Amino acid sequence: MSLAGLRIVLVEPAGPINIGAIARVMKNFGLYNLVLVNPQCDPLSTEALMMAVHAQEIIESAVLVATLPEALHGCVRAIATTGRVRSLETPLENPRTALPWLLEEPEKPTALIFGREDRGLSNEELNYAQRFVGIPTSKDYVALNLATAVAICCYELSQSAQQFDTQTITQTELAPLDVLEGYYQQLESLLLKIGYVYPHTAASRMGKFRQLYNRAHLKTGEVAMLRGILQQVEWALKNQRDGENL
Repeated sequence: MSLAGLRIVLVEPAGPINIGAIARVMKNFGLYNLVLVNPQCDPLSTEALMMAVHAQEIIESAVLVATLPEALHGCVRAIATTGRVRSLETPLENPRTALPWLLEEPEKPTALIFGREDRGLSNEELNYAQRFVGIPTSKDYVALNLATAVAICCYELSQSAQQFDTQTITQTELAPLDVLEGYYQQLESLLLKIGYVYPHTAASRMGKFRQLYNRAHLKTGEVAMLRGILQQVEWALKNQRDGENL
């Protein structure tokens, strides 16, 4: 699942070092769309660029806008980060469980919104998000640095994207049911020919074979290999019969 359409939105960031650190951690985890809403510092300052190290291009290509609605233009989903519980209707969620929601529509832009270093997002700004996440921290020290919060969320997003990709690859590699069915029919026909199963026992015995192969989660190429073996056995049987008839 691609992270290409996901925007990291920073509302009125005040620290150039934070902006540089955020650009760096975004690149670490495969995110490249940075949007700055009314930044209170120069995002292209020496401090920011030095902190970004090899991710300076993310700062240089960052989109600067005046308001949060401009930053969210075209987005179909948005999650805001906050340390405040809003209401029972819109609970504060854990990033690990909530952030994958942003990746469920890979063809459309989505956004993850972060507030100011000193006071976060206003109630009005929170209204632009559909869901809200808070990062669990120790009661001894609750406040998180902005760049650290972005890093944690980028990591969770990256992990979610990798899990989506792994699931997709696994699903596409598995042999379709109709391909498996063709193999089962060919196997049953051969087993009947060689007398391994009989017509009155074939259904029961083939049921056990189906269970065995289903547990193996066969790939399309593996089914093709098994069918090739059956075809070779059938060819050998035919040649043997033809030789006996000479």
